[in-house]
Amino acid sequence: MRLLIFGLGYTASHVAAALPNARIAATGSNGDLSFHDGERVRFEIANATHILSSVPPDDQTDPVLAAYGEALSESGAWLGYLSSTGVYGDSAGAWVDEQAPIGQGRRGARAAADRAWLGLGARVFRLPGIYGPGRSPLDRIRAGEARRIDVPGQVFSRIHVSDIARGVIAALDAPAGAYNLADDEPAPQSEVVAFGCRLLGLPVPPLVPLDQADLSPASLAFYSENRRVANGKAQRVMGWRPLYPDYRFGLRALNAMTRPIPASSAPAPASSDQR
Repeated sequence: MRLLIFGLGYTASHVAAALPNARIAATGSNGDLSFHDGERVRFEIANATHILSSVPPDDQTDPVLAAYGEALSESGAWLGYLSSTGVYGDSAGAWVDEQAPIGQGRRGARAAADRAWLGLGARVFRLPGIYGPGRSPLDRIRAGEARRIDVPGQVFSRIHVSDIARGVIAALDAPAGAYNLADDEPAPQSEVVAFGCRLLGLPVPPLVPLDQADLSPASLAFYSENRRVANGKAQRVMGWRPLYPDYRFGLRALNAMTRPIPASSAPAPASSDQR
């Protein structure tokens, strides 16, 4: 496999790590390739067997498609795009699957990019709130930054970053199209934070009414949408199942990763001549 990744950030890095035998070239802060080195990028596109983009739209334009859309359309490679379930907009708490209309909400540019990648024959992965090692409610709780916002009836879906990587790998043999990758249990943000606090043995913050929370415009926009994301197509077509089917499984696993090893079970120190 020769994999080209546009945007080697948090999520795409986990995908790359799950493919240890692939030859990978990547743009982004963690990659080895400059996005603006057109000659080199076009060489990688022409020689890639698989291409994945995690680059979001810039204003109203997908920068990858704007710069390299023609080369991508001619490459013949497997194409993948990390999109967002925000393309569905607000569904008033109803379940949405891949047949639901997109572009109805605040993510118009994302929806346009989503459609464009589908037009190229890509596997488009629509992702809800992403969490994982170093980027989860547990980290915000430990830092004293977690808040519980009271929005009665509002829920959202989420996905562990490892399950995204597993979904992308499952889609290597799947037909082109849109796939929701989400866990099985949408839940209120306040419930997730409360569970995380109890898991860490820390006080649960009080609920704060939305109109008193002094949130940024972006955060207010997030709470203006309410939807449940169905993952049935990914399960039926790709045989994918979330390893962390709800936030409790995911947060317990993350907590176990950071829990200190008891002294009685810790390995003996290495002798001075060991490296």
